[in-house]
Formats: sequence, structure tokens, C-alpha cells
Amino acid sequence: MRFPNLRVLLRDIGGILNVLGIVMLVPAIVAYFFKDFVAFEHFLITAICTLTAGIVLRCIFKRSYDTELKHAMVCAALSWLIVSAISAHIFVVVGGFGWIDAFFESMSGWTGTGLTVTHPSSLTKTLQFWRSMMQWLGGVGVIVLMVSILGRRPGTGAYALYRAEAREEKIKPSVISTVQTIWWIYLLFTIIGIFILKSAGMSLWESINHAMTAIGTGGFTITDGSISYYDNTIIEIVIVPLMIAGAISFLVHYRFMTGVLPFRRKRGDARAYFVDMQCRTFFLILLILVVAVVGANIFYYGNIIESLRFSSFQTISALTCTGFQTEMRIYEWSESAKLLLAFAMILGGCAGSTAGGVKIWRLMIIYKGISDAIHRTFVPRRAIISHRLGDRVLDDDVMNKILSEAAILILMWLFFIFIGIIVLSFVVPEYTLSDIIFEVCSAQGNVGLSTGISGSSLHPAGKIMLILNMYVGRLEIIPVLMLLRSLIKGFKPL
Repeated sequence: MRFPNLRVLLRDIGGILNVLGIVMLVPAIVAYFFKDFVAFEHFLITAICTLTAGIVLRCIFKRSYDTELKHAMVCAALSWLIVSAISAHIFVVVGGFGWIDAFFESMSGWTGTGLTVTHPSSLTKTLQFWRSMMQWLGGVGVIVLMVSILGRRPGTGAYALYRAEAREEKIKPSVISTVQTIWWIYLLFTIIGIFILKSAGMSLWESINHAMTAIGTGGFTITDGSISYYDNTIIEIVIVPLMIAGAISFLVHYRFMTGVLPFRRKRGDARAYFVDMQCRTFFLILLILVVAVVGANIFYYGNIIESLRFSSFQTISALTCTGFQTEMRIYEWSESAKLLLAFAMILGGCAGSTAGGVKIWRLMIIYKGISDAIHRTFVPRRAIISHRLGDRVLDDDVMNKILSEAAILILMWLFFIFIGIIVLSFVVPEYTLSDIIFEVCSAQGNVGLSTGISGSSLHPAGKIMLILNMYVGRLEIIPVLMLLRSLIKGFKPL
């Protein structure tokens, strides 16, 4: 078989195109409902062309080898570019966007970032829904979506694709069963979100869009002022648990649900949110950050009540990587408050959730590695030390492997942030360094909070840099490096 690796890639990309073609029929239906016939025509044509291309690729290369991890990594990196490019086409032909702006909006949507270069209220309802849908689907991942729809049997190929999108935890023994369970939980939270937002005062249309982007920790809204547009404390309060739910591992949600639902055959744990070490750490860090940001902003707002209202919401939005804003003047905050939020956006939510960032789990690993290194200096040299990480007990070799992987990824993560800061420092010299750090961390953490740098007036070089930050942040860098390596060296070992 000639070019076996390329054939595997093309087959799997065909699967991605099939899924994208199917989901693009949904906004076509929305466009027809709202009598937006221009959007209906373009969505339908794009969906048919995408589906046709996917079917052709799947048929031609259906006898290719099973997908290995190296193929899955490259496929993931390519898929996010291809899906964003096709989606950008819609913004160009329907919304009248320039190509860079369209690709920025599309990448921001699929990666769940939420930075925007447009005024959402000026868009048609079809494009408003498409933006929300991109973030809702992107929250669980394009590859996970493909596996859940096209997967027919569990195996190494499905698991490799699942891992390629930075997912490791399996709720059930089968990867197919795992992603199907994720979708059921995701749908349930979305429906709950629509109900509570409608009850809080939003219209049904607003509730649908904001529930999708809240549980997907995306942050796109259909208003120009994000959540600050409503100036409604009740809405702010009820949207907080949706953001937090999106930032907690689906495995923990599953354990909780199977613990409280009596008709489930499998027993879970009703205390799952309090027992899981990563979840506990997430809430502890959130509490510390909220107190710190409230304190940093108390003089800006003049009283603790106002500071608590605005600082706590922005902090939760930052750590959960959602990006909803109730304060549009973050650029006026103190340097310490902005840097605290930047740290929260770098850190992000729990592994196995829809949140971005480097994840709480990796912070725990680094902390454990440092504490074990200190502890080792106080025990005899020949002592055997076991490493406890949550409910797992690890030997030295396994712990060192996990620790080195976490350290390498965090180091590369910081490197791309540094590059982003350098580029933006040249293109937006009128902004302070803290504003630039904030914007780059928001892009790479897939958050969406903004100090005002992102917008249609931003220099194209700045937009391209933020697109790259969003891209590498969502894929957690390794698949992107694998793609670059395969383009230069192919799939042969060094």
C-alpha cells in the first residue's frame, strides 16, 4: 500500500468532514425557520459539499490501516484547521467578514475561546446561533464528536483519536461508551441551563444561545456587552453554576449522577464533587483567587459589595475559561487584579472538562513533584518512597514520567504565551504590558475575557498571533508540534 500514513489521515479527515457536513444542516434549518434564505442557501451548499468530500475520502481510503496515536495527533491538528477554515467561509459569504476576521471568529468559536472581532447584536440570528453551536460542539471536541457519531467499535483507533484531543479519562471501559455518556451529560446540563436562564429573565432565544456557550465554557454571546448587557444580578448568579459545571470533569459528574439517581444500576458517589481531589483543588484555588481579586479591586469599586459582584464573576469566568463578562472595563483594573486573572486563565479548569488552560491536574502534579523532592531530602537514601496522586499510588518511574510530561507541556505553553506577548507588544504599543499579557493568556487559555485589544481594528499580525495562541492552547501544543514534524520529516522515526 503506497503512502499508508497519508491514507489513514485522509480517511479520518473524511470522517471529520462527514460530521461537519451533518452539523451544518442544523443552522440551515434555523436559517429556514427565520426566513434567512441567503444563509440557508450557503449553509446547505456548504454542508452538501463537505459531506460529499467526506464520503469520497472515507470510501476511497476505507481499507487503510488502523489509526495509531501518531496519526490521531496529526489528524487532530489538521482537523481543527480544516473545520475552522470551512466555518470561516460561512462568515465570509453570509456575514461579509474579511478572511482573517472570519478565520479569527471561527477559530475562537471552535476552540471555545470567545474573543470576537464583530458586534454580535448586528449579526443575523442564523450567524448568532452558528457561533453558539460552534462553541457548544467545540467544547467536547471535534474528534470526540466524530468518534461518537461514526465510531462503530471500540479499539485502538478510537482511543488514539480520543487521546489526541488531550483527553485521557474514560468513564466506561469502551471509548465509544465514554463519549456517548459525555454527550448525555452535556445535553442534560444544556437543557437545565436553558431552563434556569429563561427563569432568570432571558428570552428563550437568549437562553438557548447562552446555555450552549456557558456549559461549553465558550463565552460567545448574542449581545455586544456580553452578560453586562443585562445588568441583572439574578442572571449573573444562575450562570455561575453553569460555568463551573463546564469546568468540572465529566467523570466526576457521572459519579455524582450515578450516586444520586436511585434507578441507576451502577452505584456512584453522591459526594463526588467533594471527594475528587482535582475538584477539591479547583474549588480551593477558585476561593483563593476570588478573595484576592476582590481585595485588589476594592478601591476601584469603592465598596466590598460592588467589588464582590464584579470581581468574583470575572474570576470564575477566567478560571473556568468561559469568558463571559459583567465588567467591560477590565483595562481600568489594577495591574495586580489583571495579572491574577491572567494566572487563572493560564491555569484553567479540570482535566476531562470543556475548560481550557493547562488544567488543575497538571498543577497538582507539579506541586506533588516539588513536595516529594523536598521530602526525599529528609529520608534515608535507600528508603522506598511511594507517590500518592489522588486515589492512585505510583512508583518512582511512573511519577517521574508524569511529572516530566506535565513540566514539558507547561514550559512549551509559557513559550507560546511569551511569543504572543512579544508580537502584540509591537502591534498594540498603546496598551500596557499587563493588558497584553491578559489578552494573550485569554486567547491561549481559550477564555475570551478581553481588555479591548481584540477587535476588527487589531492589526492582522495581532489577529494571526492570537489565532495561533487559541489553536495551540486548545490542542495543548503536542499535536501541533506533531503536525509540523510530520510535514518536515514524515512519520518515520528520527
